[in-house]
Amino acid sequence: MSDRLFDKVLVRPPTVDIVRCVSTHPLRHTVNFEKALEQHREYVRVLRDEGVEVVELEPLEGFPDAVFIQDTAVVGLRSRRAVISRFGVESRRGEELSVAERLAREGFNVFFVEEPGTLEGGDVLVTDVGYVYVGVTSRTSLGGVDRLTKVFNDVKVYPVRVDRVFHLLSAVNYIGNKTLALVPELVTPEVFRGFEILEIPYEEAYAANMLYLGDRRVLIPKGYRKTEDVLRKAGYEVVKVDVSEFQKCDGGVTCLSLSLYKVL
Repeated sequence: MSDRLFDKVLVRPPTVDIVRCVSTHPLRHTVNFEKALEQHREYVRVLRDEGVEVVELEPLEGFPDAVFIQDTAVVGLRSRRAVISRFGVESRRGEELSVAERLAREGFNVFFVEEPGTLEGGDVLVTDVGYVYVGVTSRTSLGGVDRLTKVFNDVKVYPVRVDRVFHLLSAVNYIGNKTLALVPELVTPEVFRGFEILEIPYEEAYAANMLYLGDRRVLIPKGYRKTEDVLRKAGYEVVKVDVSEFQKCDGGVTCLSLSLYKVL
């Protein structure tokens, strides 16, 4: 039996609006829609090849960042509960509504983050040992953390102040086996006592946004040899996918799917 945290995800293909994505990346103006669409299809194919059930939602016109569906909610399959995000970035507000409707149709109880609280899924680090860490960032507030804590009240939720990246998962991700892949220059390892830490080199910080596929297999972006070496030396198998167009939009491999967590 796989130790993957999820067996099903929701995804949403990009639209031509992606060229207007919210991003600080210096190459944001070079985003190519056709290439992004091709990379998204490959991402979906890889997940399906790994045994993940992938549900594709309709593209969402008028929302340049809607492809980054992870940010819209935190979903617990075990509890049948979902916390629906309230975006810290105002231009993204509205992306979450169709996700909330879809989850409600599938029988989930949906709970909205209420104003003035904010919460984005990219700040939520879920583990299989009863701990959830939530980045308190420019995108997620303590009010959002409080909402998550009250809805998922059978796990321990810990706020983590983060000011060097805009989402917690840009700096640290859980890869099973009570192990975290983490960039120490971006988030302090001391916060995560009791976990084994695999240090990702600062110059390859983008690769820290990785997705655990279960059975010691990890999905990372192509082109990060040092990160591959760190993972392989620790006994992990590496699966690679090209997400270069999404990198230009400040998005990574976790951002492109919304996991239905078996542990929540």
